[in-house]
Amino acid sequence: QVQLVESGGGLVQPGGSLRLSCAASGFTLDSYAIGWFRQAPGKEREGVSCINSNGWTYYADSLKGRFTISRDRAKNTVYLQMNSLKPEDTAVYYCAKRISTYCSGYGLYEYNYWGQGTQVTVSS
Repeated sequence: QVQLVESGGGLVQPGGSLRLSCAASGFTLDSYAIGWFRQAPGKEREGVSCINSNGWTYYADSLKGRFTISRDRAKNTVYLQMNSLKPEDTAVYYCAKRISTYCSGYGLYEYNYWGQGTQVTVSS
């Protein structure tokens, strides 16, 4: 049974950092790409980053340099390190399993399993 469980969200001050985790089960990271998304109140869900089955990484242009995606194959877990956080980064963050091994855009229909989400709030 495929399952994705996010953790690591919380309240952080502007300029701070958080590391989100996405623990995957029911499949291996060697077989599918994993994406991170976020959804702020009143806004559409947007793609943040993706890591493919080979470990190649991709980022939304607006987030390059602040966010880093990585994985631990032994733990079957994907991470999202978020630095220099801004209030506009406040959102529920989701990880999702892509339907293929590669990352090619962030169309929601290209991801077939989703975690429950973890809240990130950036505020002083």
